[in-house]
Amino acid sequence: MEFSEYIKTANVEDVVLRQPLHPPGRGTLCITGHHLLFSDREEGSCRQVLLLLRNIDAIEKSVENLLTCYGLFSNAGLSQRLSGSSGTITIKCKDLRVLQLDIPGMEECLNIARSIETLSCLDSMSELYPFFYRPSNASLRDQWGLSSLERHYSQMKELHDRWRLSTVNRDFSVCPSYPQAVIVPKSTDDDMLEKVAKFRQGGRFPVLCYYHKKNGMVIMRSSQPLTGANRKRCREDEQLLQAVIDGSDKGYIIDTRSSQQALQARMTGGGLESKSCYSSWKRLQRQMERGKALQESLIKLVEACGDDSNNMDRWLSKLENSKWLSHVQTALSTAGLLAECVERDGHSVLVHGSEGTDSTLLISTLAQLIMDPSCRTLEGFLTLLEREWVQAGHPFQQRCAHSAHSHARLQQESPVFLLLLDCVWQLWGQFPLALGFSEALLLRLATEAYASDYGTFLGNNQQERCALGVKENTHCLFQALLRPRERDCYSNPLYEHTELAIWPSVHPQSLQLWRGFFLRWTPQIHHLEEAQEEIRNMVIEWGKLALSSCPAST
Repeated sequence: MEFSEYIKTANVEDVVLRQPLHPPGRGTLCITGHHLLFSDREEGSCRQVLLLLRNIDAIEKSVENLLTCYGLFSNAGLSQRLSGSSGTITIKCKDLRVLQLDIPGMEECLNIARSIETLSCLDSMSELYPFFYRPSNASLRDQWGLSSLERHYSQMKELHDRWRLSTVNRDFSVCPSYPQAVIVPKSTDDDMLEKVAKFRQGGRFPVLCYYHKKNGMVIMRSSQPLTGANRKRCREDEQLLQAVIDGSDKGYIIDTRSSQQALQARMTGGGLESKSCYSSWKRLQRQMERGKALQESLIKLVEACGDDSNNMDRWLSKLENSKWLSHVQTALSTAGLLAECVERDGHSVLVHGSEGTDSTLLISTLAQLIMDPSCRTLEGFLTLLEREWVQAGHPFQQRCAHSAHSHARLQQESPVFLLLLDCVWQLWGQFPLALGFSEALLLRLATEAYASDYGTFLGNNQQERCALGVKENTHCLFQALLRPRERDCYSNPLYEHTELAIWPSVHPQSLQLWRGFFLRWTPQIHHLEEAQEEIRNMVIEWGKLALSSCPAST
């Protein structure tokens, strides 16, 4: 496809840009296949704004100008009248920015708007910007990714020999959303795994995602069993789970659906593990919202944060009605329960909901952050995200297709990854010394998941990324975040390593609105950023003073 086909007007002079935290600017607006570029032409100003078109969630054209234009002028002189009028485009971004462009010439305004509408929603993933992005400080031959299941397995195998690395899914035929290699009990062969996959929704059979070094317990994850209304069973599935707790008295199954939802799933072919067939496993139901309900919660919260009425009762009412903080509380509470089962009670746990690609990954990730100090460093956290979200098959392309401003009808969008980042921010606030990364990293990840220069979050699973050649043709975000300059920016200068688990408080008084994200384009947050930067500089200076005061070694 030639992007020029969709660009009727490539640049416009004398455009006025209004954006948060900056005074209005007048200059030149250019549109390319992937970006909007505004260059301020005011005297003494060299400001440029580069906006990735994929970051645009919705655009609104000035209704008043359009109605005036079409209502007052005849078709005969329409072209002349259009060029003599003006229009306004309001751009609402997935990172919650709202920009306004005042464009002289209604025809130019309409052309720009049409181009944005088309180019911000390209259907073909191979046409997205990551396949064209070529930074000067990186090469496509650089290592792609931070870790692999093989490396993860080799680290764990030194501690225990009850597990093996299976390549039963090497061609993605057993489970399209799983990686090519998975870790399973050594007593289960690949033939068994294929049978178990047919008994689990989407083929997501139980696999190991975390090994707790302190006591040898594990976290497994999967999708729901396909028992159906006839209560079908799969002996291979039962044997696999029995092998997980071999030598232990019992294990736990944390189901992220309510009991009623799990029972209703039987009517559509899903279901749950019966007590009679899985007698060594105790099931715990913890309902977590997903899909449309979570997306609507985000929309309501963003609407509340954009309310400038200065009415306290209205603000508190809208915040409560969004239920977003309730979702944060439920996620942290369920993750705490999972960590408690493993760390304190000494039992292995299987986690699943329906598909096993959303809330399952959410709580398994949070539980690992709570228990495992190696996941709390900058590199450890990025490796955790790569393993538990990118490789494990969270459908980023579907879930992050739109954010809170889109007028499109909801399909499979759901801000599960954003909810994870919010929960991590809550941990970061409650344990400011225990996490080796900064809030700036969480904000960067929240932006990159929806619109990115990098290929890390492209597609819905590893199979799609392999088919697209993502590793061969795009750059890796996680590698970029660990380069020296970025590492300094995204590291927590107050970080102190601790082997202790960090147990989050989920009391309502302990949970806060993530102002850094939801209010990030307000002046108040700008002051917080300045304060955090000052803290960083002070810590660096203290470090220099400490080094200079140390006696020289002889």
